[in-house]
Amino acid sequence: MITFAPGPSKVYDALPAYLQDAYVKGIFSANHRSAAFMNLYRDTEQLFREKLQVPAEFTLLFTSSATESWEIISQSLVEQSSYHLYSGSFGKKWLEYAQHILTTTQGHKLAANESIPVDQLQIGPEVDLIAVTQNETANASQVPMSVLRELAARYPDKMIAVDTTSSMGGIVFDFSLADVWYASVQKCFGLPAGLGILLLSGKAKEKVARKGERGRYNSLSFMLENAASYQTHYTPNVLGIYLLYRVLQDMEPIAQVDARLRKRMASLEKVVAQSSTFDLLVDNAATRSTTVVAIAAEEQVIIAVKKAAEKLGMQLGGGYGPLKSSSFRVANFPAITDMEFGRMIDFLGSYTPH
Repeated sequence: MITFAPGPSKVYDALPAYLQDAYVKGIFSANHRSAAFMNLYRDTEQLFREKLQVPAEFTLLFTSSATESWEIISQSLVEQSSYHLYSGSFGKKWLEYAQHILTTTQGHKLAANESIPVDQLQIGPEVDLIAVTQNETANASQVPMSVLRELAARYPDKMIAVDTTSSMGGIVFDFSLADVWYASVQKCFGLPAGLGILLLSGKAKEKVARKGERGRYNSLSFMLENAASYQTHYTPNVLGIYLLYRVLQDMEPIAQVDARLRKRMASLEKVVAQSSTFDLLVDNAATRSTTVVAIAAEEQVIIAVKKAAEKLGMQLGGGYGPLKSSSFRVANFPAITDMEFGRMIDFLGSYTPH
């Protein structure tokens, strides 16, 4: 069964070989204070710079999941208030978790088809961090780099934190446009769930020092102190880090990955646009995700098409939250091969409800 669910999604076909190598090399029982682990951490961070074009000033931190970063950011980086720009369920959850920590947290909800109206935003001086859900997995919308560029230009004195849970590793980012970027490995990195990625700019690290928040298990000050010697403040998912290292080693430069995914998504969008059965949930190309597509249809059609796909060895992703009965989702992640993705496109293109 090939899963096109938007996470956890299909893992890379090379994963069994990676696991065998990890066993032979003793990674399964590696001590996270050992030189072997510190070298692994250092080399993984370097691969982020080489393959994903992450600037040298950024520090790589490991968490248990992307959602763990919701609390970390509010606790250790926000001094007065954060302002959340979101369109779907995961962006809303980030806002709500932040509000539990800081009641001053503010939010601005957008429609999935609505671009962020940067020139109309009224973000006050009390806000010191702007939170953006770059790729909203729930409704398959995204914020392009051009909009982040506008946001950074209009608010140069404010920090920007970006949720890229279902897009990091799949599309090109300009990391200089924000100070905090986070993701998980079970999507575009093609790995099992259980490891989160948090990237902090020099400006973010300065702010951590200025705020001086300590005393929590995941205080960024504590995490950064350990990262300075390529260690973690807790016993980490060493195997997950090793697998991430191997994926980064073998992946194409991000520009090539980006081009391949955009080409595939354009083919899928064309098929859906020509269909009398399906519609794109996000019909504004400027806000439509490159790595996840949400397809709208009648509830009975959705049930039927998912069953038909399973009979052919393909698992389509369900709709999320309030969109559960009116849509299904398809991941366009790098671990899914072009042949597999093409097979799924052919299936949807020829599908007719009975």
